[in-house]
This record gives sequence, C-alpha cells and structure tokens, in this order.
Amino acid sequence: MPEGDAVFRSCATLHRALSGQVLTRAELRVPAAAAAAAELVGQRVLEVVPRGKHQLTRLDGGWTIHTHLRMDGTWKVVEASARTPGPAHEVRALLTTEQKQAVGLRLGMVDLVRTDHEDEVVGHLGPDLLGPGWDEDLAVANLLREPARTIGEALLDQRNLAGIGTIYRAESLFHQRVHPRTPVAEVADLANLVRTARRLLSANKGPGPWVPTASGRDGRWVYGRAGKPCPRCRTRIECEEYGPATQERLVWWCPRCQPLG
Repeated sequence: MPEGDAVFRSCATLHRALSGQVLTRAELRVPAAAAAAAELVGQRVLEVVPRGKHQLTRLDGGWTIHTHLRMDGTWKVVEASARTPGPAHEVRALLTTEQKQAVGLRLGMVDLVRTDHEDEVVGHLGPDLLGPGWDEDLAVANLLREPARTIGEALLDQRNLAGIGTIYRAESLFHQRVHPRTPVAEVADLANLVRTARRLLSANKGPGPWVPTASGRDGRWVYGRAGKPCPRCRTRIECEEYGPATQERLVWWCPRCQPLG
C-alpha cells in the first residue's frame, strides 16, 4: 500500500493539474457517489491535499472528493484531449478540466462529502506525519494509550499517527534498534522513533528519485531484505507476518541490531 510520502506526491501532481480549474466533467463510479457527481461539473478545484494515506480534493461548491489508493490504486493525469488511460472497468474517478483529465484507477475508496464534514472520513486519523499540523506529543500520547501493544502494530494504526506503512515502520525501527514486537511501554524513546519516521517520510515527499534510507544497492536497511545480511552487522535479516486478524502485515528486522527484550 502506498505510504504517506507516495500519497503526498500523488496529491501534489493532482494539485498542479487541477487547482484553480473548473471541472467540465466529473464521474465517481461508485454507487454511493455516482448520482451526486453530476453536481460537481462547473465547480472550481480549490486544492488537492493529503491526510495521511487519504486524498482530499476540495471544490469551491463546498464538496470534497475523498479517495484512498489502498493496495492497487493510482491516479493518472493526461491532457484533456488524450485517450482516457486504463481499462474502463478500472476507472473509479474521472475529473476533467479544459486542460487536463485526472483518472483514478482501482481506487480503494471514493466518497463525496461536504467539506465541512470531512471528519466523517478522516476524523479518526492521528496526526499526519507530513501534515502542517503535525503534533509529535499527540502522536506519542496516542501510542501510549495501549502500552502493552507491540510497537510494530501500534505504528501501523493510523489512529495513532497517519502516513506510516510497512516500509517506514521497518526502517524506522531499525534506525532506533527496536524490535517490532517490543511493547510500546518498553520503547526507550518513542518521541525519537516517530521523529525518525517523519524524517524518512519527509525525505521522499518531493519530486525526483527515491531517497534511500541506507547505502548500497538495496537502498534500505531491512525492508524487503529477508535472508540477506544486515548492512550494519551482516546478521541474517528476519521476516514474519503478524498483526490483528485480517490485518496481518510483513515486518523485517535484524535479530542482532534489534534484539527483543
């Protein structure tokens, strides 16, 4: 699933293409929003902004189009006169102006809400690691609400802090030498851990090539490197899948650099 940095870049691309422009065509191809989408034609796009892994396209008529990429979603921006990209059955959202068309393919979530009711779709989220209202103290306090929970699970819970996924969870825990199954209450410096996650995400929110979190060909310390030697100590990197039922995710760590207990 794309993490906060990828969603930030996607929103920046959409914002450049759509902000200030009037919609000449608007389709939201999900049952709950399809009929209401017709009202959006003629409205001006104010901005496209991220909220953690969520995307908010705000219009001057007081509506917000809320989308989430989930595992397979993506947005394509092409000229308005170009052929709409992707198979028609994969298109979940289509927003066209005189200059551009933005096509949301395989989007995991599509909602249409009043802008002053955005909390209905993103109000459950914790502080956004890449947002202007980032609150480190609140993120730490949120994590500590369940002190016995493993830090690996707590970091992926978007109610605690929004934007981190399996890549930056693994890399942040490695940087802080914390095993993913360590209880939250036993993490020596939670503030520095979330600060590290924010630093790694921030390094990759801009345009240009991906900024590695480690030197070497893989570009990462532990993520996706099961069975390979740790770049720091050469110990074999371990991997397992764990988490709440139906929410299990892979996690990677170095047994020597990140001992449990």
